[in-house]
Amino acid sequence: MQPTVTIIMATYNRAHFIVETLNTISKQTFKSWECIIIDDGGTDHTETVISSLLKDDSRFKYFKRTNKYKKGLCGSRNYGLDMARGDYIIFFDDDDLVHPKNLEIAHHVIINNDTDFCHYQKQSFVSEKPKVIDLEVEVKGNISVTNIEAVVTGEIGLASCTVLWKKECFKTIRFNEDLQYAEEWECYLNIISNGFKGVIIGNILYYNRKHENSNTGEFWNDNPKRIESYVKSRKLVCENLIALNLMNSGLKKYFIHNAYTLNAKTIVSKLIAQSFFNKVYFWMFPLKFKLFKMLKQF
Repeated sequence: MQPTVTIIMATYNRAHFIVETLNTISKQTFKSWECIIIDDGGTDHTETVISSLLKDDSRFKYFKRTNKYKKGLCGSRNYGLDMARGDYIIFFDDDDLVHPKNLEIAHHVIINNDTDFCHYQKQSFVSEKPKVIDLEVEVKGNISVTNIEAVVTGEIGLASCTVLWKKECFKTIRFNEDLQYAEEWECYLNIISNGFKGVIIGNILYYNRKHENSNTGEFWNDNPKRIESYVKSRKLVCENLIALNLMNSGLKKYFIHNAYTLNAKTIVSKLIAQSFFNKVYFWMFPLKFKLFKMLKQF
């Protein structure tokens, strides 16, 4: 039987977490799913610890990333996308926990609102498991190209595992396999900027585990690979918005501030080349920023 939802999970040396994660998927009230687990070349015993789950529930499928895809989260997810049979796509990480009604609620929201995706909320935890709360669905707003600035700036935080998508959102769009951080931000903005629309709900349906070995933890610990990818993702999104004529004054300010704080002019190289005004604004921004900080002290 063809599944309605395809869950894609990239994994790398998370044998100590992944069983707990998969157990929360097993308990989903929505039953029509497949979970494609892509091992990104791990060296631990992940396959062994999940072997009983694979045997007992055929909806779980385990693969090792092939050389057709680059090593990393993006290559593994793209491999999963190319194998997905469901009409809907969702990405879960191998060290987190999932609300038992995650798929049921998100799928219901998409169907009843005739939209392309559903964005729900997440809650972080370190060691103590969060309490699962079951509330009525709370629709808080919409996401489309008209309010894309809120997604770019993080006012609306589309995390990698907080969205259920219609599969058609990925018909021509994939994760950029050269990115090692902020890859979902770049990919999801690409989807929205190409006209797909979504609904935001206030329900917490996902619980992300905080630890230093996560990609986010490495970024905040100044891992050069993650920082380089963060800069590159900003550059790609900036250039895509310019190409689609979606760059407004607020977005210009955001990207120029990014370039200034990260000391990475490359982020706005095309923006600067676009007009003399943008060039002047870029060079004046540090002065305006320092003046603003001075005035705040009074």
